[in-house]
Parts: sequence; C-alpha cells; structure tokens
Amino acid sequence: MNQKSGPPVGKYRVNLADLDSVGATAIVNAVDNSDIVAIDEIGPMELFSERFREAVRRAVESRKPVISIVHWKARDSLLDEVKGKEDAETYVITLENRESLHEVVVRKAVEFLANSERR
Repeated sequence: MNQKSGPPVGKYRVNLADLDSVGATAIVNAVDNSDIVAIDEIGPMELFSERFREAVRRAVESRKPVISIVHWKARDSLLDEVKGKEDAETYVITLENRESLHEVVVRKAVEFLANSERR
C-alpha cells in the first residue's frame, strides 16, 4: 500500500486530495462544458470525498444526460439519486461485464447525442 493516509477501503487508502482535485473537478467541468456527463466510477472510495459527492449531485441536478459506472458493492443515498434521474444511465460493473461494458457506454452516449440533436 503506497498511500499512507486517507480513509481505508479494503487494503487501500483513499487519496482524497487527488479525488477532489481531479475527479470532482472533471465532473464539474463536464457539467459546465459537455453535452453528456460520464462518471467512471462511483464506488466506496469515491463516496468518501464530499467534493466528489457534490459534483455528482450537480451532475444529477443538471439537465444533461449522465452515464455513470457504479461499483457493485456501493450502497449510498447518493447512488439512489443517480439511479433515479430520468435521463441517467447507471451500469453496475461485474466480473462478467467489465471487459465489454465500455461498448455499451459508447453506444448509449451516441444515442444520447443523436436524440439531443433532434430536439
């Protein structure tokens, strides 16, 4: 374990500084500047960051389509919000689908873009 500080998750520790500065910032930038917000991933580690959580909420509350990848063990009210968004697509990564899920996500993103151009 190289990460010496941060909340423990299994045999790892969460690097909150990087999660806040890179992960949360990327989501906010997507909400502000993109047609679709893609979040890979929302899992037990990410849920420790309040800044990340706020960025995800901002994405959910935006009028933009959201594609998110959720860790299969993750349970949280924030995930219920994400899954409950009318135009959000939430995929759960499993051992069986993890090698091909990216194809599903790309197809869904193309559908979102095509539908938004028709509006």
